[in-house]
Amino acid sequence: MPDTPDTRPAPQSKTELFYAFSILALQGFGGVLAVVQRELVDKRKWLTAEEFVEDWAVAQILPGPNVVNLSLMLGDRYFGWRGALTGVAGMLCFPTIVVLLLAALFAGVADVPEVQGALRGMGAVAAGLIAAAGLRLVGALRSNAMGILTCWALVVATFVAVALVRLPLAWLLLAIGLPACLWAYHCLGRISAANSGKERA
Repeated sequence: MPDTPDTRPAPQSKTELFYAFSILALQGFGGVLAVVQRELVDKRKWLTAEEFVEDWAVAQILPGPNVVNLSLMLGDRYFGWRGALTGVAGMLCFPTIVVLLLAALFAGVADVPEVQGALRGMGAVAAGLIAAAGLRLVGALRSNAMGILTCWALVVATFVAVALVRLPLAWLLLAIGLPACLWAYHCLGRISAANSGKERA
């Protein structure tokens, strides 16, 4: 039986929410998408894959770091504005301390060739983690209102715009994001009208 909003797993307190996002943040060096998806969808099951894709898309277009935006949205969903502040605090408190300590340590070894090589290797691993998480979430596109072919067309167009054309984010949102939003709105309206027609019949 599928989970309903009343029976699905959810944070039981703001303390649990704070520690969940703190643990998530401390794991999220580089490949944060993979960590967030595993923690919130696979492990805690606070979001379905489809909900995660939708919430992550909203988090990406808002100003600020994606995962901080997501923590704010999820905290607000469960505990209102206090939950939003708790989620953001969980994302920022411990990582800020760790980053300050690492910055102090890194200042003394930044020019060492071995350290620079290690950082390049970590960058490659982070890219692999993000790509793997993206591939795992492809299945969620099957239930998208726009249809799987439209979604793939948008993926390809975005890749070309970012990787090949080097389009700035603001222009990318206007050129691809805005038409995609308008088309999704149209598709959702069509589905809603069809469902209303079935109910009346």
